[in-house]
Amino acid sequence: MASLGEESEDKPNDDTLKFMELAIEQAKLALDSLEVPVGCVIVEDGKVIACGRNRTNETRNATRHAEMEAIDILLEQWREKRLSTLEVAENFSNCNLYVTCEPCIMCAASLSIVGIKEVFYGCANDKFGGCGSVLSLHSSSSEPVMSDGVPQGKSFKCTGGIMASEAVSLFRNFYEQGNPNAPKPHRPLVHQAIE
Repeated sequence: MASLGEESEDKPNDDTLKFMELAIEQAKLALDSLEVPVGCVIVEDGKVIACGRNRTNETRNATRHAEMEAIDILLEQWREKRLSTLEVAENFSNCNLYVTCEPCIMCAASLSIVGIKEVFYGCANDKFGGCGSVLSLHSSSSEPVMSDGVPQGKSFKCTGGIMASEAVSLFRNFYEQGNPNAPKPHRPLVHQAIE
């Protein structure tokens, strides 16, 4: 596998492909709902314990990225079980996240804060990527901030390029169909005269 935040040149193992296929299925659900097609699953001990897909248009909330949806599902489950902050942190430290596109800066920061163990992603996110494309929030060199005795903002291993062509294909489908939820320009486009 590749080092932190780099594209993978090695062939991913069967489990990695299986979980990434499940993330692709979540991305297809997002696409079917006219959302940007990003999906993810969170895995602990070889079992999917949460999944998410982009729901920013549906909820009219820009923070409802696939990763945030999956994190919130786990936090709610663990809150219902009355787990302590330390137990929640320990649980996240045993989890891997499989996502179709490199986590954006917001999601990478959140994954660092919750203490995810490892992230596997499909295609790079050249505009907003937080795992090496724009920022490298997965490889924080500073000491983690402590909150209630729990370290916040720890490094996590990150491997990209897994099923990247499938993820890119979903993005192409989305942008070719046009984004009906994109804001309309406020000003008419100015056309320059050709001399």
